[in-house]
Amino acid sequence: MSDRGVLVTGASRGIGRATAMAFARLGDRVAVHHRNSAELAAQLVADLPGSGHLTVEGDLADPEVARELVRSAVVGLGRVDVLVNNAGTSILHDLTQMDFEEWRAAFDRTIAVNLAGAAYVSYFVARQMMGTGGRIVNVSSRGAFRGEPGQPGYGASKAGLNAFGQSLALALGGHGITVATVAPGWVATDMSKEELKRPRGSAILDQSPFHRIAEPEEVAAAIVFLASPEATFTSGAILDVNGASYLRS
Repeated sequence: MSDRGVLVTGASRGIGRATAMAFARLGDRVAVHHRNSAELAAQLVADLPGSGHLTVEGDLADPEVARELVRSAVVGLGRVDVLVNNAGTSILHDLTQMDFEEWRAAFDRTIAVNLAGAAYVSYFVARQMMGTGGRIVNVSSRGAFRGEPGQPGYGASKAGLNAFGQSLALALGGHGITVATVAPGWVATDMSKEELKRPRGSAILDQSPFHRIAEPEEVAAAIVFLASPEATFTSGAILDVNGASYLRS
């Protein structure tokens, strides 16, 4: 059994929820972050096995909010040994279909949450980890590699998150802190299940030779591994979890 303090951002549903559950089953204490899903977050904390879990709330795009929620997690857990940067947003902003102001607002918001927010939280958590070590796992996307024409900010933010994580792996390794990344494809969340009902649903399934999309628990298992002591030498790695739906050299 483990007994670490784990902060999972964007943990009220989907990958974040499955990840919080996976760490709690190991005996870890989990800080469940949400932005505006207090009821879902509270229910998750109630459902988690073990004790010592808590919720933290806030918009990660605001650096002062990020600072405060990390402080709350550290106080509530005693310390943060593992950070999972899972919070993110995906906003349609097709350059060919929108006026500039609307497009810019969607682009800026996507970068602010997916990249800047993860960077702010990582800064405050990493400073606390120095001296004792820790694990940071970022949740990226295959969209960082294959492109997202209708959501260019999403692809750009995830590509930036990949590079940011690798930079931190080099900067923090000497402090005993590992930084690694998972890059999922389609995952069975509420939103993706709705997409599968649309006309292109079959084409989405056909992207993988398994003719399905990932379950959140499969992504969570990869995150738990990357946060484990056995994965120390994967620091700096980007692990694809997309069922061979997109292969990169």
